[in-house]
Amino acid sequence: MKTPFKIDLKDKVCVVTGGGGVLCGAFSKALAANGAKVAVLDLRIESAQKVADEINNSGGTAIGVEANVLKRDSLQAARLVINEKFGTCDILLNGAGGNHPKGTTSNEILKEEDLKKEGLTTFFDLDPDGIQFVFNLNFIGTLLPTQIFSRDMINKPGAVIINISSMNAFTPLTKIPAYSGAKAAVSNFTKWLAVHMSGVGIRVNAIAPGFFLTDQNRSLLTNEDGSYTARAGKILGQTPMGRFGTPDELIGTLLWLVDEGASGFVNGTVIPVDGGFSAFSGV
Repeated sequence: MKTPFKIDLKDKVCVVTGGGGVLCGAFSKALAANGAKVAVLDLRIESAQKVADEINNSGGTAIGVEANVLKRDSLQAARLVINEKFGTCDILLNGAGGNHPKGTTSNEILKEEDLKKEGLTTFFDLDPDGIQFVFNLNFIGTLLPTQIFSRDMINKPGAVIINISSMNAFTPLTKIPAYSGAKAAVSNFTKWLAVHMSGVGIRVNAIAPGFFLTDQNRSLLTNEDGSYTARAGKILGQTPMGRFGTPDELIGTLLWLVDEGASGFVNGTVIPVDGGFSAFSGV
């Protein structure tokens, strides 16, 4: 993978949760391309191993590790594997997250007639279990890996935690209250954790991606013929740069945040990478 600039991550151990996905797979490859030993964690071991194989075949160093970010025992087992093969964690990237249909409304704005229509999910129909799943996956799925891996990072030179928030944390999108709220919690937790960990030498920051085509949202944003859906059109209309981002366009921000020489005094920030979406008022 081409990276926008080079940094020295030789002998650094990077743990990436959700590493089998599109964005975190790109993060994993970029970290490895700069010399890090990367543990690619994912609930689906085949997805994690695919990314790890691509890294190793390109001359990097990586392992795929199965891990459930909502289960402490699973994360502890992953930590033991990583410590044995690579050593203790230097850089933790909390990338696991996502949405769920049960935390999503059918329409953007409630109308009284919606209450009489069959098959629509209104605000009143939102499933608490679905909302709890989204909150757990995004927030608890950030908290638990941090508890497990940051214990080994205390007072290690250059120790960094990067959380993945969303521009939803700045301005909630319609239809997805659970995801927007959960990512707002991740942003708030990032700031809290940065303060809490400042006494043991661990910097904590977050990246808030705007709209990127991923496996999770592709069916919502593109039609079968590859054209954009109406919702995608609305998104692009609210994005001053007029397009979706590409995974490579997140890499520069990631490398800057993990490089102690470049961002050693940057702590507790949530940085949007969204083509101007969060800055645009709509007029």
